[in-house]
Amino acid sequence: MSDHADSYYAATASDRAGFDPLDGDLDVDVAIVGGGFTGVATAVEMAERGARVALCEAHKIGWGASGRNGGQITGSLSGDRAMEREFRRTLGDAAADYVWDLRWRGHAIIADRVAKYDIACDLKHGHMQTALTSAQMEDLRASHAAACARGMEGDVDLIPADRIRDYLETDLYVGGLLNRRNMHVHSLDLCVGEARAAESLGASIHDGTPVERIEHGPRPRLHTARGRITADHVLIAGNAYHLLDQPRLRGKLFPASLANCATEPLDEATARAINPHDLAVYDSRFVLDYYRLTADRRLMFGGGTNYSGRDSPDIEAELRPAIERTFPRLRGVRIDYAWAGHDGIVLNRIPQVGRSGNVLHVQGYSGHGIALSHILARALADALTGDPRDFDTFAAVRHWHLPLPRSVGSLAVAAGMAWYALRDRMAR
Repeated sequence: MSDHADSYYAATASDRAGFDPLDGDLDVDVAIVGGGFTGVATAVEMAERGARVALCEAHKIGWGASGRNGGQITGSLSGDRAMEREFRRTLGDAAADYVWDLRWRGHAIIADRVAKYDIACDLKHGHMQTALTSAQMEDLRASHAAACARGMEGDVDLIPADRIRDYLETDLYVGGLLNRRNMHVHSLDLCVGEARAAESLGASIHDGTPVERIEHGPRPRLHTARGRITADHVLIAGNAYHLLDQPRLRGKLFPASLANCATEPLDEATARAINPHDLAVYDSRFVLDYYRLTADRRLMFGGGTNYSGRDSPDIEAELRPAIERTFPRLRGVRIDYAWAGHDGIVLNRIPQVGRSGNVLHVQGYSGHGIALSHILARALADALTGDPRDFDTFAAVRHWHLPLPRSVGSLAVAAGMAWYALRDRMAR
């Protein structure tokens, strides 16, 4: 079993006790493979409904992307246009409203759960999407108008160039869209806190328990080194970190490596100067930078996504120029933590949901996983308790398939993404 990555999240986690590995056999209603947000959120949903739940995580709860991300909970959906096109096939004219509503469901689920189970995870509101070009600013104007047309006037403000420095000490941007509904969070504390909530409801949570294989059948079975779990339904929720059920899932999802770092703690005056409203921020490029302040006033900064799936050999060297370009005041700042995590990239950017008999899978958030994982966990729980509408809407989506080994497929995805990165650079 691997411990957590050497990240800011792991170093500051409020709960480091871990969970006992599986030792023996269990018989449950729902067995879950994967202890990230999808798995633990589903465990909470099903345990709240009275189901017998068991979850197996190969490493530690939140070990993968759920405990390594930028901590931003936003209403952005990287595949929103593709979603609307696909959902129109099953929902007709209601597809646009459905996608808009989808943007905000995860926020409510997370906020309610944090309050209900008193999860200490530094959950805060406030986010800005920034524009580096006039074309990007026009896109933000359109987003602002769309939000206002749907009743969000009190949640969003369009910030022109001459007001950016009221929010961020940088000359990099030509404007931004301030969104007070969006949130940011200590991701690992949220993930482990939800696992504790599920455990308090009777779920069996096991880390250090790799699933070696899944036996399909009327009641599928998980096989591990020290026990088996027989269930009415199995959920595969490993995202980019598993190779289970490959005859069915191969070629549908490819890992991308996301680099992140956290500086030394900044003094209060510096933190207030660079980000006085304590906002989470990301820019409008396809391959974007994203950042926020932590509870102890570090700048957490991510970017430089590597779509080949290979981690950067020197994350600090990769991210420092972007930090110093964004905030010249921080030139030479010490970086205390630098880490990477693998996200699951889907070619059309729509999460993949499906089933084979009683074995279900949910995967592929393409960089927007905190909110979407909670939305789809609820959709899956609804489906297992009699309301399959949301699950079926996603399951009906047509996904492209690259009949290639994962490493080769990742290189093909990387080649395509390199074009978008070049386009971003040429537009500046």
